[in-house]
Amino acid sequence: MSYSAKYCSCFYGPFREAADSGYAFGDRGGYQMDPANSDEALREVELDIAEGADIVMVKPAMPYLDILYRIKTAYQMPTAAYQVSGEYAMIEATAARGWLDRDQAIYESLLSIKRAGADMILTYFAKDAARMLQDAIDPDEG
Repeated sequence: MSYSAKYCSCFYGPFREAADSGYAFGDRGGYQMDPANSDEALREVELDIAEGADIVMVKPAMPYLDILYRIKTAYQMPTAAYQVSGEYAMIEATAARGWLDRDQAIYESLLSIKRAGADMILTYFAKDAARMLQDAIDPDEG
């Protein structure tokens, strides 16, 4: 799996904070993509495919759904999306304040990523999503 389209993003912040893994020096933006340059992702994906990538990935997912869609449409190959810690924290914080329904927000966020073209989604909500799917299949077990 290739991190073909890894964007420079503030949405990585909560992970860095939790892991106490801030930048030792400078920042990592030099090897991450410019959020304003959508064509760069397609060029990088094409290079990764030529080098033998079996799966390409977009990271973070939600702010780059358009990129995910363009990649899936252009290359029709297994495409992953990583819903990173900031996306997770955004939903958790607003749900904790009662501003939205947590499970519905999880569902809608994952559905939007899937709808944009993800064949697989890496998410901190994996256990929650599995529970929701199980409950939908067998509501009496939940």
